[in-house]
Amino acid sequence: MAPIARLFDFIVIGGGSGGLACARRAASYGAKVAVVEGSGRLGGTCVNVGCVPKKVMFNGASIVEALEDAKHYGINVGSHTFDWGFLKQARDGYVKRLNGIYATNVAKENVEYVDGEASFISSTEIRVNDAVLTAKHILIATGGHPIIPALDGAEHGIDSDRFFDLETQPKKVAVVGSGYIGIELAGIFRALGSDVTVFTRTAHILRHHDSIIGETMMAEMERLGIKFVHNMSARGIKRHEGAELPLELSWSTTGKDDVSSESYDCVLWAVGRAPNTKALNLGALPDIEISRTGHIVADEYQNTKIPGVYTLGDVYGKSELTPVAIAAGRKLADRLFGGERFAESKLDYVNIPTVIFGHPAAGTIGLTEDEAKKIYGEDGIKVYRTRFINMYYSLTPYKPPTAMKLVVAGPEEKVVGLHLIGRGCDEMLQGFGVAIKMGATKKDFDNCVAIHPTSSEEVVTLR
Repeated sequence: MAPIARLFDFIVIGGGSGGLACARRAASYGAKVAVVEGSGRLGGTCVNVGCVPKKVMFNGASIVEALEDAKHYGINVGSHTFDWGFLKQARDGYVKRLNGIYATNVAKENVEYVDGEASFISSTEIRVNDAVLTAKHILIATGGHPIIPALDGAEHGIDSDRFFDLETQPKKVAVVGSGYIGIELAGIFRALGSDVTVFTRTAHILRHHDSIIGETMMAEMERLGIKFVHNMSARGIKRHEGAELPLELSWSTTGKDDVSSESYDCVLWAVGRAPNTKALNLGALPDIEISRTGHIVADEYQNTKIPGVYTLGDVYGKSELTPVAIAAGRKLADRLFGGERFAESKLDYVNIPTVIFGHPAAGTIGLTEDEAKKIYGEDGIKVYRTRFINMYYSLTPYKPPTAMKLVVAGPEEKVVGLHLIGRGCDEMLQGFGVAIKMGATKKDFDNCVAIHPTSSEEVVTLR
C-alpha cells in the first residue's frame, strides 16, 4: 500500500519549546503547520526532563535550607523530614498538566500534532509512520540528549534525564562532570540530604563561566559538605548486587599511577550533551552540513545549506537554552510567514542572560573577563568587583558570600559582561540584561539610584 501523502506549508520536526513556539507563530499567520514529535509528549527537554522539573527540585531544596535558617530568626519549625517520593509524584503531576496545556494550545491554534519519528526522504518530504508529509519549509528542532561515556559499566549510572526517574533518594551520590547541569543536580542532592561527591577533569568547575562564579560556587559547595575530586578521568563502574552501595566507580588522577575507587548507590553522568539527529536520515540531504560536534550548521537566519530546511535549538548547538530556542523560533516564523516587514527577522545571539540554579544561584550575561581581554586587550577593559554578605545571613552563624563582577570596555566604559553569584541573583539578572542589551555604560549604571537594602543595589554602586 502506498504511503499517505499530506501537504503542509510548514513542518516542524520536534515538539520542544523552540519547535512549538515556531509552529504556533507560523500558524498565527495562517500557515498550515504540522509538528512531528516521537516521544509521546510535548514540551521537549525543558518541560519534561530539564528546566521545569529541575526548578521544582531546586525549590524543594531551597525550602529545606530556609527551614534551617528559620531558627536563627527565632522561628521554631520543629523537626521535619523530606519525602522524595511525595515530591516526585507532585512534580510529575505538574509536568503532566503542562503536557496537556501544550497539546491544548497546539490544537487551539490549528497546529497539527503528528505522533511519530520523522525521517527525511528529500528536502521537502519526510516520512512519519505510514505517511509522507510534504512542505516547502521544514524546521529541524529535535533537541539533544545527555551523553553516557563509553566506559565499562557506564550503563549502571544515570544521566540528567533519568535523575527525574529516581523513586527514592540516594544516600551517596557521585556526580561526574562539573558543568552547570552537574553542579545544579549536585546542589539539589546535597540540600535534600544526600552525601555528594563531584568529580571534575580539571581543578575548576563551571569552566565556561567567569572565574568569579566557579571559584565562589565551589567554595560554598564545599562549605555545604559537597566533596570534590579534581583532575580525574573516570575508568568505569562495577555493580555489586546486594550491596548497600552497589556501584563502585573507579577513576585515575592526573599525575598518579594508581587507580582509585569508591562505592555509591547513584552515579550521575553529567559529561555533556549531543544533538538528536540519528533518526532523521540526514543522508537523504547530501548538502546539509554537520559540525564536528554533530550539530546541524546554519547561518544567522537559521538557514541550513539546503534552501527551505532550517534548524534551531539544541540540535543547532548555539546557546543551548530554552528561551533562546523559543525566541529564535518565533523570529524564524515571522520571517517565513509574517510578510515583508519581517524579511530580516533573526535572533541576536549576543548578550544572552542565563542563570545557574546552584547553591548558591548565579547569573551571567556577556563576556567573561578573559574573553573581554582577548577582544579588547588587557588595557582596553576595566573590571569592577565586590564581595559581601547578603543581609539575609546577618543573623545566621554561616555567611555565604555574594560576589559580583562588572566588565566594561573602552573609554565610554560600555558594559560587556556582568557576573553575579549569591542569594537572589537568579531573579536579579533579567533587568540588568535589558540594560546591557540596550548598550548601557558604567555611567548609566551609576546614574540609577540604588534600592536599599538589596543585593542588587551593589551593581549600581560599584567603585
